[in-house]
Amino acid sequence: MKNTLLSINDIIYRVCIGIAGFAVLIMTLIIPWGIFARYVLGTGSSWPEPVAILLMVVFTFFGAAASYRAGAHMAVSMAVDRMPLHLRKLAAVLVQVLMAVVALFMIVKGFKLCATTWNQFLGEIPSLRVGISYLPIPLGGIVTLIFILERVFLGDQSHRAVMHFDVVEESEGAA
Repeated sequence: MKNTLLSINDIIYRVCIGIAGFAVLIMTLIIPWGIFARYVLGTGSSWPEPVAILLMVVFTFFGAAASYRAGAHMAVSMAVDRMPLHLRKLAAVLVQVLMAVVALFMIVKGFKLCATTWNQFLGEIPSLRVGISYLPIPLGGIVTLIFILERVFLGDQSHRAVMHFDVVEESEGAA
């Protein structure tokens, strides 16, 4: 059961990295187009900046979830490192509880924000609903909560190699 859950979370982790990476890639293509259109063609396009901002939101929330699982998130542990072992363990539990509270806040308030703004449309991109532009907030919160629960119940996975689909497990008789 544990290996199945870890495999599912490995897939979710890779999807988060893929989404964040794709968002950055598209941003790097859109921003130069906006500059080219404004300064070379002399006609500024209205869509590159808002699309780049939306992609930055996508990158931020999905990248943060992946970063949390990988243990690459920002952590200031100077004070915790100087605590006795029992207090360090208590601080680690407190951090996970606070992270879960933040993730739940993102989920609940993010979905409320999406629902509240669903019938509004972006001025620069009239075909895009504002509620859709806020969707990365609750979705990122869900993924972050999944990774928090993984850390609480299955342990820290940041030092474990992510399993790949094409990995063949060694047979029990191999030396």
